[in-house]
Amino acid sequence: MRLHVSPIVAVLFLAAVFSRQAAAQQVTKPVVAGAMNFAKLETTVACGGATTPEAVPELKKMGFASIINLRLPSEAGANVEAEAAAAKTAGINFFNIPFSGQSPDPAVADAFLAAITTKGNEPAYIHCAAGNRAGAMWMIKRLVVDHWDTDKAFTEATALGLTSPALKQFAVDYAQSHKR
Repeated sequence: MRLHVSPIVAVLFLAAVFSRQAAAQQVTKPVVAGAMNFAKLETTVACGGATTPEAVPELKKMGFASIINLRLPSEAGANVEAEAAAAKTAGINFFNIPFSGQSPDPAVADAFLAAITTKGNEPAYIHCAAGNRAGAMWMIKRLVVDHWDTDKAFTEATALGLTSPALKQFAVDYAQSHKR
């Protein structure tokens, strides 16, 4: 038996498939000197771990408009002041929003969402020491701002560096209490 599909149905089907593929963003993991665990989500965002000031010019060349550093200034090797100075020199917006993975504070998520949703701050490079906290903050953005479902947001956040079940739960709890 041969199935006949009208050209209009075929075009609509192909358009839906290509539209769905275009909407799904891919996570890539290019090597960036001075940035540990770098994971880039197409042109929207990249998350990473420990990042040295020497990585900032390369981030600028890659087209990032801002850097959101989630490290506590007291963390070993954080060097927040030097990174801020390098960002200023490179012409990249810089935010230090200290986020403790041990005792997550909803005010940090508030500050992160304010920074990431401000016009002109994307694409953004978000980082902490290993990428775990950066992935959690991005998951919050996907849940609260983009209204993604939890599984989809978690899958993407995991690809970007989220590994902690406690930080995943923090993201879910924050999103449930901060619906927009």
